[in-house]
Amino acid sequence: MSATYDGFPGAVAVSRLRVYDWPTPDDRPGGGTPHLHLTCTEGYVVTAGRGTVQTLTTSGCTESPLGPGTVAWFTPGTIHRLTNDGGLEITVVMQNSGLPEAGDAVLTLPQDLLADPGTYADAVRIPADVPEAAQVRAARARRDLATRRFLELRQATESGDPQPLAAFHRAAAALVRPRLDAWEERWRQGALAAAQATGTQLDALRRQDARHLTEARVVSTGATARGRFGMCGRLDVYPGI
Repeated sequence: MSATYDGFPGAVAVSRLRVYDWPTPDDRPGGGTPHLHLTCTEGYVVTAGRGTVQTLTTSGCTESPLGPGTVAWFTPGTIHRLTNDGGLEITVVMQNSGLPEAGDAVLTLPQDLLADPGTYADAVRIPADVPEAAQVRAARARRDLATRRFLELRQATESGDPQPLAAFHRAAAALVRPRLDAWEERWRQGALAAAQATGTQLDALRRQDARHLTEARVVSTGATARGRFGMCGRLDVYPGI
């Protein structure tokens, strides 16, 4: 077992997010696409602008204000939706080496579009081989479709009907099942390896063995992609995602 984990600290990943400023179906000035993650906690560090994060769980609905300096995070199963009141920019911190942006997400689409992985993939795809204006139309249509379903799920939950949200949870779990082996390998090489490396270092230090300190190195990197169409906005993506 390696005494040092070379990846980003804690085997997390970061991206820079500029939340979509397109008006939303419920008359917000802008906002992202509602979705949940199945195995990852996600955190926000707000760097500019104003907005909110709306969340929906079996416990109910919340809406939390976001502004520069706000830090917020949520655990797997939290449906979340960003709203943008102007210039909202966020550094997103993602568990498991960026798994949320690498597949661990299901958008709140209508139930018939969650029927199987192929149908879902077709519904969420942003075509790469078309002009940017066409990509914008696809991303906005996808967001608006998911937003309308999110609002329906929220209304049902608030009115005391748990069945629509439960059905969405079941469909989301079924959609990601084919990916679980790949996710487990990502976890083993990332978060698990990072935790085990710390254990190895602690054991070594107890033995007064400091050899891992001689292996220290420094890494600096830039974005591997800029302005990518993400779920909640335009993304600058860094290694690990």
